Amino acid sequence: MIWMKNQSRQENLTYLVVWSLLFATPLLSLYLRTTNDPYLEFNWGEVFFVWGKFSIFLLLFLIHNFLLAPLLIHGHKRILYLSIMTAVMAGFIVFQCTTRPNFGKRDGIRPPRMEQRENLPPDLEDFEKMEKLREHGPRHEDMRNGNPRMERRHTPPLFVGEHDILSIVVLVLMFGANLGTKYYFRSRSDQRKLEDLEKQNLEQQLEYLKYQINPHFFMNTLNNIHALVDIDPSKAQETIRELSKMMRFVLYEGDKSGVPLTKEFEFIRTYTTLMQLRYSDKVKITVDVPSEAPDLTIPPLMLISFIENAFKHGISYQHDSFVDIKLAINGNNLYFTCRNSKAEMPNQEKGGVGLANVKKRLDLLYDNSYTLQIKDEPDIYIVELKLPLR
Repeated sequence: MIWMKNQSRQENLTYLVVWSLLFATPLLSLYLRTTNDPYLEFNWGEVFFVWGKFSIFLLLFLIHNFLLAPLLIHGHKRILYLSIMTAVMAGFIVFQCTTRPNFGKRDGIRPPRMEQRENLPPDLEDFEKMEKLREHGPRHEDMRNGNPRMERRHTPPLFVGEHDILSIVVLVLMFGANLGTKYYFRSRSDQRKLEDLEKQNLEQQLEYLKYQINPHFFMNTLNNIHALVDIDPSKAQETIRELSKMMRFVLYEGDKSGVPLTKEFEFIRTYTTLMQLRYSDKVKITVDVPSEAPDLTIPPLMLISFIENAFKHGISYQHDSFVDIKLAINGNNLYFTCRNSKAEMPNQEKGGVGLANVKKRLDLLYDNSYTLQIKDEPDIYIVELKLPLR
């Protein structure tokens, strides 16, 4: 995937920037020193010496980054990783201790040359005498055997020195930082994968719900046409024409994530017109839909399930009944209200997938940003929906 390549690119770019700054440090340090001290010349030998030390750490970093760290992070081979790391650390310690410079006799400090000692100021000569006296120490007589000997003094370890210990600590910190960086980018990659999986799951659920809603809607509409064929054939023909308009909307707009408000409003008008052809004057149907709408979108077939439910359970053939539909726009919010009377013998037809699925679609698409209130009172059923528009 493209985003996985970008993650790898960002990680490698991070390493490149850090190592570039590290290798630029001796250049900057020597430049500042030569700038502040006019008697000091720029010495490339000193820079190359430091770069040589850095190169050893860079080589070990590359081995750890591309060969060893993937064993732990991607392969989860902890024992193999620890075994190889132990061997690498042991090899580094042996290399570091056997190749360290030995300029001085004990502490690696090069003694001044004779020609330089001739021009030393008196205070520096006194300082060197004191250092020489501290190095060799004063002689004293052993009270037990009378033999002179050197005074015992503290000496650094024979094999591992302070410089070696510092190098080992730096190497361990470098490996730790490399693992931490890799775990960070790995966690970002895992989070992105999880988001992609959730998005795919969301899209699959929405497709499943739409495939359930559309057949359910057409099933109810065809039932209406079937009833009109025997009652009024001319109205049945008009109903078929209205149905063709709705089918065109569902076929060409139903698969989209959002449709313009004007098209959704027109679909609601067509549906209610179709329903008015079926019922007598005893059923009062009121539709208040704005004639104009802002250039905003709404998921297709989001409101029709509530309207279907109102006609399905709120119409009585024996008594006066009503369906009241109202849509209003305030800012970027859509306010939908559907009120209907309740029949004495409500429709007991099984199914009811439309209303249940529209609630699932609202949860998946809007999470907690929408408001849905359903009031099931003894004589009236009210649906109030506040929906954010995009």
